[in-house]
Amino acid sequence: MSNIQNKVVLITGASSGIGEAAARLIAAKGAHVVLGARRTERLDKLVAEIHAEGGSASACALDVTDLQSMHAFVTFAKTQHGKVDVIINNAGVMPLSPLTSLKVDEWNQMLDVNVRGVLHGIAAVLPDMEAQGFGQVINISSIGGLAVSPTAAVYCATKFAVRAISDGLRQETDKIRVTVVCPGVVESELADTISDEVAREEMKAFRRVALNADAIARALAYAIDQPDDVDVSEIVVRPTASPH
Repeated sequence: MSNIQNKVVLITGASSGIGEAAARLIAAKGAHVVLGARRTERLDKLVAEIHAEGGSASACALDVTDLQSMHAFVTFAKTQHGKVDVIINNAGVMPLSPLTSLKVDEWNQMLDVNVRGVLHGIAAVLPDMEAQGFGQVINISSIGGLAVSPTAAVYCATKFAVRAISDGLRQETDKIRVTVVCPGVVESELADTISDEVAREEMKAFRRVALNADAIARALAYAIDQPDDVDVSEIVVRPTASPH
């Protein structure tokens, strides 16, 4: 039996992209997935499709920027299943622009979703995981958390922060597994949030070589499936043909 089977796995940003792909794969491997996002109509459709394929899934409206919403999401999962084994802090936004564009509202949105959202997820599960003596926190960073590129200064800063937070948590606990996954270019809706015309065109060129979200889902499943005494601390997944 795999180490995924019967685990309760919470996934934020589950309505599309990596979150959706992870939900489908991890449910297919026998976990109980609990899905959170703002677009509840998409979540409901995904849950129905997972059920039709014989999987276990439920969904709850979630705004990761709101700590109370995150606590409600975790409480929903515990009410459904009695525990939380894994949280995948996946929700993220990427409205790239040069700093000279002064898109301060977009900078703040990235900080709120990409950094505070991860911290809220950790805060909502950490006490119970420490008390039960097991659990796994998986945070989605990016290759943008490994190197900075033009138009992505703030986005990269948020993804560097996710790696720092993850490694700090890993060092502070001897009970909880902590994994950070750094995807390269992935087919997703993230680029749709880019309002700056120059950055949007550059990203279209950048994304000509891209992974399917299933590739990241498999990396997530691999990290969860390891024995409880094995912590896969960091995974970087890139397209073979990508120079970045």
